[in-house]
Amino acid sequence: MTDIHISDFNRDVAAILIRLYNQFPRKTTLYVEDIAGYEEPDEFGLHSDRYLSCLGAMLWLSDEGFIRYESVVKQEAIDQAVITNPCFVTLNTVCTKIIEGSIEPDAPISVSQTKSLILNQLRSGLKSGSSSSLESIVHELLQRMSYRSKPINDDL
Repeated sequence: MTDIHISDFNRDVAAILIRLYNQFPRKTTLYVEDIAGYEEPDEFGLHSDRYLSCLGAMLWLSDEGFIRYESVVKQEAIDQAVITNPCFVTLNTVCTKIIEGSIEPDAPISVSQTKSLILNQLRSGLKSGSSSSLESIVHELLQRMSYRSKPINDDL
């Protein structure tokens, strides 16, 4: 059983990358409330842990090379955000973990191939609401990106 904050992280990662993919190659402002939902800060102007975790996921994705952005707008958004080339390429690769029911058995090969892309499996995972399905897709994405970001040793 996954901890709830990891389930939220997986959902946030999927939603963030899908939103930025849908805007690609344009840079866009990505608001935390569009991902985590609207919330009023408390009487001291502080946001909830859930809200701040979503912002943290955005910043982590940048630190790990999935996205780029130009600035943080208060604690509300990241501005001029875009997915990186390695992330774009990874999102458009075939996923080995297909969410059950996301591809019709009698679908044409071209449709099956398109629906089996990591990007479309993330979309299916969000739509299904299944934390375990989404977790497996996000983990595959994270693993593939970690292989892409490893420096190549030319001395070998």
